Amino acid sequence: MSYIQTKRWNVNKSMNLQNKEKYLQEAAQWIKQGNVVAFPTETVYGLGGNALDSDAVKEIFRAKGRPNDNPLIVHIADRAQLDELVTEIPEVAEKLMKAYWPGPLTLIFKASDRVPSDVTAGLDTVAVRMPSHPVARELLLKADVPVAAPSANLSGRPSPTTADHVWTDLAGRIAGVIDGGPTGVGLESTVLDISGQHPVIFRPGGITLEQIAEVAADVELDQALVTEGQAPKSPGMKYTHYAPKGSLTLVRDPDRIHELVASETAQGNRVGVLTTENRQHKYKADFVFACGADGDLAKTAALLYNGLRQFDDHHIDVIYSEVFPESGVGAAVMNRLLKAAGGRIIE
Repeated sequence: MSYIQTKRWNVNKSMNLQNKEKYLQEAAQWIKQGNVVAFPTETVYGLGGNALDSDAVKEIFRAKGRPNDNPLIVHIADRAQLDELVTEIPEVAEKLMKAYWPGPLTLIFKASDRVPSDVTAGLDTVAVRMPSHPVARELLLKADVPVAAPSANLSGRPSPTTADHVWTDLAGRIAGVIDGGPTGVGLESTVLDISGQHPVIFRPGGITLEQIAEVAADVELDQALVTEGQAPKSPGMKYTHYAPKGSLTLVRDPDRIHELVASETAQGNRVGVLTTENRQHKYKADFVFACGADGDLAKTAALLYNGLRQFDDHHIDVIYSEVFPESGVGAAVMNRLLKAAGGRIIE
């Protein structure tokens, strides 16, 4: 389905409360009617459709150009909605939900028969989270249905952290966009499988391994790469994601970046560098993006996707990125960078 005009609702903090209520009610009604609508969460913007409506779910995949063997995350606003989506709620899940819901933590449960196979990509599990963003929560409450919502970008592109990012990728492909301003965390939620014997992190995100270990001491970090032909249990476990249009390579030694930039520039390429505020002035490239200050990994996470998109805005052909510490949310930052680079890293 194509749309002559994608509707845009502005519900920023400065918006009149009466208009905000009207806009969210309209957007929620569109979701209930089977349309797909982009909306802000505390992580990134999501592309939402009724998770119990197979046609709506198919429309999400179509709009994104997303492979249909990549499962979706279902978003809920009320704990009671979880009962219709899963067959059992382990004790560890109860503890994790009490600690980190609402928030950027997705839990993988055994799925009930009510969840369409389009959502689960044919698996017997379903990924569920309860967002904390006030606009997302109000929308979900008004829609009164569980909402399947991957990131609201074209498949493979950097995830959107503003409504403008969504508009660039999906205007004309979806029914509407709710503009709630920039997101906070800036990276997708942590995905934690609690359907097996031990909790396993499949995707690092806003809730760190260290935080989860405080509640589930036996949590494990999945290190395996999904090879062709295997079915991913979580978004982000298969295919290249988050990629800018230019070729991205990670470089462990910042001094090496100077010669790499010089070499590519001599070949006539436009070159970009992803670094921090502390070293931004040291690089002579066509565009240098500072992803926060050294040590401020939360800021790095919040700025990362915006930075990757800015390289596109500056028509950069080749991008070199410094690496970041992999402690805390830095694990999620490096996970996304390696995905965006297709695993290219100069040691």
